[in-house]
Amino acid sequence: MALFSNTPVVASKSLRVLARLLAYPDAELRSHLGALREALHEERALEPLRLAELDALIEALALAPALETEAAYVELFDRGRATSLHLFEHVHGDSRDRGPAMIDLAQTYEKAGMYLAEGEMPDFLPVVLEFTSTQPPREAREFLAEMAHIFNAIFAALQQRESAYASVLGALLELAGEKAQPVQIAAEEPIDAVWEEPVVFDGCSSRGQARPDQPQPIHIVPHVRKARPTQGVQA
Repeated sequence: MALFSNTPVVASKSLRVLARLLAYPDAELRSHLGALREALHEERALEPLRLAELDALIEALALAPALETEAAYVELFDRGRATSLHLFEHVHGDSRDRGPAMIDLAQTYEKAGMYLAEGEMPDFLPVVLEFTSTQPPREAREFLAEMAHIFNAIFAALQQRESAYASVLGALLELAGEKAQPVQIAAEEPIDAVWEEPVVFDGCSSRGQARPDQPQPIHIVPHVRKARPTQGVQA
């Protein structure tokens, strides 16, 4: 298998595994880490070097104390925009465009026969990947490729923090037929400053991404073919 082949690989199982690895590492997730690893190796949609990196992440999640793993996850993904797993945070920030984009994406899922659980946000990356896993290989790769610039930004931020989770974003870029090319990440404001009252008409970009006077290209709602509801990962 060539890394950037013109022929998309079948990666539905791998996408579901990557979605799970980006979820909150609670006891249920940790109990399935062995099965997740087996599923990745069984499908062989990723290059051996990437699989080795993901194996290291899985091993770290399995061996670290539960409370330490959970606290590290919250600190990494929930306390800053550069590593946020909510994709529209990187595109629309706090602008009013974010609401309609959320609705459009949720409707895309519903047309494919998928419905969000209570409290789930449609732009949360694990949710996006669950949906992508139901698409045919070519459509799945094209869908991921449209988000590659966001993946690269998150990948760079995770590498900057020396996080093993960067391997998951690298895997997504690989499945999108793209090369991981870390971008320059602007310094983030302290978390207390992020939660201050926003300045009126402060622009719609997210910090660490485009400025208000720069173009903000994204369109992550693809032409959807009928898809089966998501099934769990089968090792």
